[in-house]
Amino acid sequence: MSFAKRFAVLTMSVLLAGGCTALAIGGAAAGGYVVGKDERPVGTIIDDGSITAAVKTRLIRSKYVSAASVDVDTREGIVTLNGKVDTYIAREQAEELASDTNGVKSVVNKLEVMPESGS
Repeated sequence: MSFAKRFAVLTMSVLLAGGCTALAIGGAAAGGYVVGKDERPVGTIIDDGSITAAVKTRLIRSKYVSAASVDVDTREGIVTLNGKVDTYIAREQAEELASDTNGVKSVVNKLEVMPESGS
């Protein structure tokens, strides 16, 4: 287990043992999961947050996808892509990048193709 994961688990354990029932994990990039309000085990929440961050990073690096317009959510290894993209190539590229990310079991692609209106 990586240092970051061990640190996150240790921090959550200390806070949860101290009576804190809700602890935000990550942020916008990691899905903003909340421990204590989620039935998944803490390890699964951390793994899902890591997958979300990895997919988002791959989208940012893509020359075909505008990552700012794509929302990435992960639940138990299943990645859901929401938002709007300009082309069908961008939609397919986003799904392929997500599918090829370590830990992803499947991808639900809900991206809408909304071409930019040009004059």
